[in-house]
Amino acid sequence: MNSLKLILLVIVASIGVICLAQQPPCSCTSAACNTILAVDATGINKETTDKAVNAKLPKLLDLGAKKCVPCKMMAPILEQVNARLQGRLQVVKIDTDKYPQLASQYQIEALPTLVLFKNGQPVERIEGVMQAPQLIAQLEKLLGN
Repeated sequence: MNSLKLILLVIVASIGVICLAQQPPCSCTSAACNTILAVDATGINKETTDKAVNAKLPKLLDLGAKKCVPCKMMAPILEQVNARLQGRLQVVKIDTDKYPQLASQYQIEALPTLVLFKNGQPVERIEGVMQAPQLIAQLEKLLGN
């Protein structure tokens, strides 16, 4: 089971690294949102996997869907989180409709689900909508800042 989790972690982190390299456009309008990445990658290789596993900046994965109303509600909240924690955290949006295998492997039961990865390991999982001040406070505690 641990090897499955490690493989999943490597895949998810690789997708984030690929997106970092491609800098895809974001659908949000805020200036702070320019570092929120929308995952839309097709290839994963050893080089991107190694970079992802060794990445130092914590990742907050936003697993949601375009048709999900609570997910849409989280978009401006994540913009606020991103603006407040910029340089200390990377927000990565993953559309579970495009990547259903990730939703299955993470056992996603509610949308949206946020998963915080620190030092390459998942350290927190948050399901549903949470207001920006509470989410920022929780993340700051987990980041140690």
